[in-house]
Amino acid sequence: IVGTSSIDTTCTIWDIETQTAKTQLIAHDREVFDLAFARGKDVFASVGADGSVRMFDLRSLEHSTIIYESPNLEALLRLEWNKLDPNFLATFQNESRKTVILDIRVPSVPVAELGGHTGCVNAVAWAPHSCCHICTVADDSQALIWDLSSIPKHTVEDPILAYAAQAEINNLHWSSAHQDWVSIVYSDKLQILRV
Repeated sequence: IVGTSSIDTTCTIWDIETQTAKTQLIAHDREVFDLAFARGKDVFASVGADGSVRMFDLRSLEHSTIIYESPNLEALLRLEWNKLDPNFLATFQNESRKTVILDIRVPSVPVAELGGHTGCVNAVAWAPHSCCHICTVADDSQALIWDLSSIPKHTVEDPILAYAAQAEINNLHWSSAHQDWVSIVYSDKLQILRV
């Protein structure tokens, strides 16, 4: 299956083999910008222009759970689910320098806010081999890797690794096949970094 989000406020779950929609649901009050599956194929979450993170279970679509709403209901652009610890999600607001870390067991309140960027965050990726490491990239041309093993007991103030690209970093991917490598995209370049 694959999930798509739409500006018409819906999320659609598709069966690739039959090339048909398994289900389509009205997910938000405004545009839906991103969705991400938890480990497995039943639970997913979405973010959108209404400033909320909503969680769904394909086995029971009668209701959704609002995990988080941003201050002043500012739009949330992207969402990444931690595949090794499905209790944790990462998201960020439009034009924000901070990445918000959420624990679905404690809805409404972020367990951490990563604020090391001086430009707007564009993408996040959890490490595929560690439940407590995450990479963030932003308009400040920085790729930052964070160690979240101390949350929720202590705040996380500084990244453990940083890389400066030659331009604003638009996207990234942390390889699950080669866990020591992170790829970033900036300007007209794709760069692969060894962690």
